[in-house]
Amino acid sequence: MTDFVIKRLPYDLSSHAGLAFIGKYLKRININALIDPAFPVRSGIANSCVVKSYLGLLCLGKNDFDAIENFRGNAFFMRALGLRAVPSSPTLRQRLDTQASDWFELAAQINQALLGSRIEGRAIDFGALPCGYTPVDLDTFAMDNSNTQKELVGRTYAGVDGYCPLAVYLGRLGYCLELALRPGVQHSACESEYNLERALPLALSLVKEPLLVRADAGFCSVKLMQEICAQGAACGREMAFIIKWNPRKTPVETIAAHKAGDPSIAWQTLRPGKRECIWQDRLDLVGVGNAANPARRVYRLTERTLDKHGNALLLPEYVLEGWTTTLPGRFGPAEIIALYADHATHEQFHAEFKSDMDLERLPSGKFDTNYLVCRLAAVAMNLLRLIGQNTLNEPDAPVRHPAQRRRIRTVLHEMMHKAARMIRHAGRWVLGLGAGDSGFAVFDRHYGQLRTA
Repeated sequence: MTDFVIKRLPYDLSSHAGLAFIGKYLKRININALIDPAFPVRSGIANSCVVKSYLGLLCLGKNDFDAIENFRGNAFFMRALGLRAVPSSPTLRQRLDTQASDWFELAAQINQALLGSRIEGRAIDFGALPCGYTPVDLDTFAMDNSNTQKELVGRTYAGVDGYCPLAVYLGRLGYCLELALRPGVQHSACESEYNLERALPLALSLVKEPLLVRADAGFCSVKLMQEICAQGAACGREMAFIIKWNPRKTPVETIAAHKAGDPSIAWQTLRPGKRECIWQDRLDLVGVGNAANPARRVYRLTERTLDKHGNALLLPEYVLEGWTTTLPGRFGPAEIIALYADHATHEQFHAEFKSDMDLERLPSGKFDTNYLVCRLAAVAMNLLRLIGQNTLNEPDAPVRHPAQRRRIRTVLHEMMHKAARMIRHAGRWVLGLGAGDSGFAVFDRHYGQLRTA
């Protein structure tokens, strides 16, 4: 085992070379022009520098304001993000507190500009379904902020004190259209129509395929179904939905007895002691569906006479599930159930926000500031997703198992936290990667694509 001599080197090193990508993406959407003319400052650090600095932190998996202090003397951090100065922790906190409500729409504009950008003339591939629709998945999830005095922290459905933000994702690859912070006690469907008013037109502007909105039983609301249909009609585009049905006080045993005695219902035995049947009914909901694609509900009734250990039950157990949809009639009940089952992938995106980006415990005691942090976190996730999709799926990328989408944690490990040396030579700045860096080829290629775009 070698005894090393620890020495401070006389040149700049960085363990965050991936920030070079972040700076290039922000430069391509001209973020300075989006911020500074609309929010000028008389003196001090420009607002564009504040936003870019915080986005840089989020893209490194940090959200605490104090983390910026580690980068104030980092020359690479400044040059990569195009900063004239790095704000101090108090300046960063105070600026976000002061501008929070005014910057809600600004964060949405940055996200829209980023998702609408092109690389070498190619639009972003959001990942369409094999059936031809592009999914829009919306859901809430719990952020545990227990033992804090933060504004509007409340008891969530998960049994912890915190927040329940609403996330809207476009496509199968996890691009985030919106991450809207909510009080912990707010119900999933409450005021969600306002989020759809922003997210659905944005989704329609980004993809050419028809949209399929998917949501769980917490969004089983006629008002939300009407909003989805109204957005599709207003834009003149095809837009369907699958929303899981909330049975509420439906008499399951009565329905089960009726179906068991109906000779037209086909039961399928899944294993001894367990069988199920599937059927569908047309619905008459005002403002939902149309003559060509009326609203309907697919039902699945599961009957169990044996428990999981093989013991006979005194009385059969019944579970009734349903899915309300406006998909065309060519989609059978089994296909609709399978399309909704694919909706579960979005749970991985929630986990990436909470664990990979370390965003579960929010940095401020003020709700508006934390709301802005979540809006900017959606931009940061999309930046990291773009880097991962354009580098880590290439044949010469660092060795990983084949995958359609790379997790944010993988992007952080392989691309963002990469060692590099910043060198000034012949009037140019050079970013030198290690001789044995397995990701050099894809890093160099993608940076070149962004530089020439």
